[in-house]
Amino acid sequence: MAADVDTEGAAARRDLAVRAAARQGLLDAEPLVCLLDTAGIRASAAALTAAFEAALAPGTPVLHAFAVKAAPLVPVLRLLADAGLGCEVAGPGELALARAAGVGAQRTVLDSPAKTVAELREALALGIAVNADNRQELERLDALVAGAPTASPVGVRINPQTGAGTIDALSTATSTSKFGIALRDPGARAWLVGAYLDRPWLTRLHIHSGSQGVPLPLIAEGVRELHALAEEINAAAGRRQVDTLDIGGGLPVNFASDEHTPAYADYVRALREAVPGLFDGSYGLVTEFGRSLLAKHGLVVARVEYTKTTGSRPIALTHAGVQLATRTVYAPAAWPLRILPYDAKGAPKDGEPVAQDIAGPACFAGDLLATARELPLLAPGDLIGVPDTGAYFFTAHYGYNSLPRPAVHGYTVTPPTEVRFSLARPAQSLAAIVAEAGGGFRDALL
Repeated sequence: MAADVDTEGAAARRDLAVRAAARQGLLDAEPLVCLLDTAGIRASAAALTAAFEAALAPGTPVLHAFAVKAAPLVPVLRLLADAGLGCEVAGPGELALARAAGVGAQRTVLDSPAKTVAELREALALGIAVNADNRQELERLDALVAGAPTASPVGVRINPQTGAGTIDALSTATSTSKFGIALRDPGARAWLVGAYLDRPWLTRLHIHSGSQGVPLPLIAEGVRELHALAEEINAAAGRRQVDTLDIGGGLPVNFASDEHTPAYADYVRALREAVPGLFDGSYGLVTEFGRSLLAKHGLVVARVEYTKTTGSRPIALTHAGVQLATRTVYAPAAWPLRILPYDAKGAPKDGEPVAQDIAGPACFAGDLLATARELPLLAPGDLIGVPDTGAYFFTAHYGYNSLPRPAVHGYTVTPPTEVRFSLARPAQSLAAIVAEAGGGFRDALL
């Protein structure tokens, strides 16, 4: 498989960033920081854009909309917008973040299985693209469109029911998935064709058949079903009513090494083999990638506070745990993470590998980032780096034990070794935690 970015260069920048974080005192006030490689993010955005440009007929309209849920940070959305990407949002909070980042309505797509009437009305008034999830939502849209004509492109999400990947909770194309209209249920396909013929303002079709644990051929099979349905609708309408296909995202990420595989070029190649008509210019395209754009460019850096041995097992107690790596702690087999050992000055740590647990700060036994991991024996004051955490990890905080949200810094490296940090999100203060927990309403329940 091809690689999207320079993995050796990214690893070198990462090590420089850890050393600089230690030298510049980022870990002095707080024993935990989270870092984003801005050059890496730009490289992934460029690789995505280039992979489709190389395959599509000239002039084909394309919107690559970043899935905001993967990294809901305004500076990240702004960086990606500067790299040419829009936003896919799933609710009013994410829409507010996209707007705060300066992403325009024409480059925003609203998806969600539970949109309120107010959310739909706002999206239609702004001209944001909307993908309806179900029949009842489509009935709501009937009333809204009749009452106030809109410039919003509107489509319907389908579930191709092509099967699950290796992580059930993330598989969106199962026979009973909660998302979209199930294409293989009795009568569903005929109903969908009729729904489009009755609504000339329906001009898009949407699918999201990919996710972590789903192989490329299975993702491509779902997109093939989407394309075939669009052709069927347009043939029945006698015109090109469906003009845009939103093929979602969900390219899996390699968490086992620094390699960026599969690459966007691999994804496009799989689609070209399965759905050649997707690239002939007949349809505009929308994509909704999230994890694959950000995951490899995030790094947690945490101080080892204590070490101990229990039942002959060495344990390193750190400040990085369930509040950042929630999925790994609760489902370690599905979401394994690598641990990179550094000394107190941020230099990579060498030594004889010893099986040890890497524990977080939360008060429950399962708060472990790694179990019996072979690493140089860690000591108090050492640092651990947890790579591949730029999406769905530290960007979406889990407030167990009222642990504060850590600071997030972007970093850029100027050759040969100068590292500059830019604060993207400050650490959460204790006052903010108290306020969020109802501190201003102390006596409300007396």
